[in-house]
Amino acid sequence: MIETPDTYYTVAQKGESVIREKASKFIGLAVPVDSETEAKNTLLGICKKYHDANHHCFAYCLGPMREIHRFSDDGEPSGSSGRPIYGQLLSKDISDVIVIVVRYFGGTKLGIPGLINAYRQAAAEALDHAGKTEKIIRLKLRVNFPYETMNEVMRIQKEEGLVILGQVFDNNCSLTLAVRKSKVDKVLSKYMRISNISAFIDT
Repeated sequence: MIETPDTYYTVAQKGESVIREKASKFIGLAVPVDSETEAKNTLLGICKKYHDANHHCFAYCLGPMREIHRFSDDGEPSGSSGRPIYGQLLSKDISDVIVIVVRYFGGTKLGIPGLINAYRQAAAEALDHAGKTEKIIRLKLRVNFPYETMNEVMRIQKEEGLVILGQVFDNNCSLTLAVRKSKVDKVLSKYMRISNISAFIDT
C-alpha cells in the first residue's frame, strides 16, 4: 500500500530581496500565510507600505497540494510577472506563502523576457532568504464519550501526543484533537476499542 505524504514545505520566516535591472528596482518579499484572508491582508499591507511603487505583483498558494493559488501581473504585460513568481513557488515545492515583488520603474523598458527574469530572480532570492521548513498535515478528530471513560480517553491522548483543540467535560464529554494524518487510522482504532464512545474525523 502506498502511503500518502503527511508533510509539506513552507517558508521558515519572512524573506526579502532587492535587485536592480536597468534602473528599475525590484523588491521581493516572501511571507508565510495560513489563509487567503491572511494573504490578502499581507498584500494590502505591502501595497500601503510601498504605495509609491509602480507595480505590486504577487503569487500565493495554500494547502499541502497548493489547492488554493492565485497570481497577478498588476498592470505589467500578461504573463511577465505573476506567473514567473508562482513558478518559483512550484520549483521550490513550497506552499502557505505569498510572494510579492514591488517594482519601481526606472525609465527604461525591459521587454517581456527582461521582466520575466527580474521578477523570477526577485522571487527566488526572497524565498531563498526565507528558508524552508517542514509542515505536518494534521486532521481534526472528534471523540464523544461518557464521563466514566475519561481516563481511558485521556490516556490515548497522552500516549499519542495528540494536541487538544477543544474539550467539553460533562455527563456527555467531547474532545477535539489534532492528529497527524499518518496516525489517524491507528488513533481511531484505539478509541473505537473503548465501549460507548464515538470517534470520527471532523470536517
